[in-house]
Amino acid sequence: MRVEVNEDCVSCGLCVDACPEVFELGDDVAKVIVDVVPEDAEECVRQAAEDCPSESIVIKEG
Repeated sequence: MRVEVNEDCVSCGLCVDACPEVFELGDDVAKVIVDVVPEDAEECVRQAAEDCPSESIVIKEG
């Protein structure tokens, strides 16, 4: 699984709280800090995407 944060991000930090091993807050938006999401973090990435208020997290399976 791969994941991206698009330009609609409002830097609320929910993704970082849910999955700090994959996301961190940058200057203006959250950013992904891994190339490939580790298997043990996939569920928290899905939860972060579901909880994202701006629907900025894009999951790419495969």
